Amino acid sequence: MWNSNSIVFIFYIIFIAIAIWGIVQAWMSQSRTETIHPFKAFVHLLVFYESYLLFPLVLFAPYAGWVGQFSLHQSIFITILSCVLIYARFIEPHYIRVQTTQYQLNPEQSFHRPFKIALIADLHIGLFSGHERQLQQIVNKINQQQPNIVVVAGDWTYEPENTLADELFMLKQIQAPVYSVTGNHDEQYPGPPIQGLLKHALTANQVLDIEGQIVEFDEFRLIGIGDLWAGKTDMRDMPDLPQDKPWVILSHNPDTVDMVPPLPTRPLMLSGHTHGGQVELPWLTSYMMKRVSISGHKKGLYQHDNADVFVTVGTGMVGVPFRFRVPPTVDIIELI
Repeated sequence: MWNSNSIVFIFYIIFIAIAIWGIVQAWMSQSRTETIHPFKAFVHLLVFYESYLLFPLVLFAPYAGWVGQFSLHQSIFITILSCVLIYARFIEPHYIRVQTTQYQLNPEQSFHRPFKIALIADLHIGLFSGHERQLQQIVNKINQQQPNIVVVAGDWTYEPENTLADELFMLKQIQAPVYSVTGNHDEQYPGPPIQGLLKHALTANQVLDIEGQIVEFDEFRLIGIGDLWAGKTDMRDMPDLPQDKPWVILSHNPDTVDMVPPLPTRPLMLSGHTHGGQVELPWLTSYMMKRVSISGHKKGLYQHDNADVFVTVGTGMVGVPFRFRVPPTVDIIELI
């Protein structure tokens, strides 16, 4: 005959089994990463796998409150907290939304026809993000929008495994040219030295790295600028480049916008980096964002002295495997 003690004991056995499974999975996954911080990777992966403890916990807390193991207030608090964490860990990171923003690049003359740019960033393929199902969703969302081009504003990786080229194979399904620059996690700030691994993966999957290069379109030019934290953001030569068409600048860190020199036509910079905070909590997120963007960028469109910058919240995660009130987003920038 089952009694409350035996049921509580079974819950404890389940907790212990999941905890041991999480430790083993974290250790095995860490050993496959291209990382110079194995202990850091292990700790982050431990949080990732041990989060499965939330499922028995959300069942145990009400029962523990009912049989007197927890007080009523403790039971309610743990149940609500577990539900929020389950949503932030297992639901919102997989809810990829599409957001469209119209922007008139040339104030003196509208485009002959709208030009759609699909902007993604911060895929952070590695510890927490970029698994096959998520990448397939991103590719499907992009193809449904039928953009003219796709741009990736850096931070492809987050302690990735050495099979990066294979993990990116479905990018070949994107039905538009894909252009990219790197971000701080791709440049050893603080990511590991994986430039060679990433270059091979992008080339093998038909992604064009345009750092320091210009791509010509009928009514504008696209230029790729390197990462700010890696010291690759020199734009002093831009006024000497042709100015008969407006510019779109692709650069990972939105703070780079303050380095844009005065140009005849105000350019638009497309960036990522901030994750929109990744976890949106009152006051705390805004305080933490000061460490990510000195200029206070978070998400959306900002105006600066010499350029505007649009910041996408990206699709991946770093630090903790949670997104809360900041769902992963594919941004469609429609130039008009």
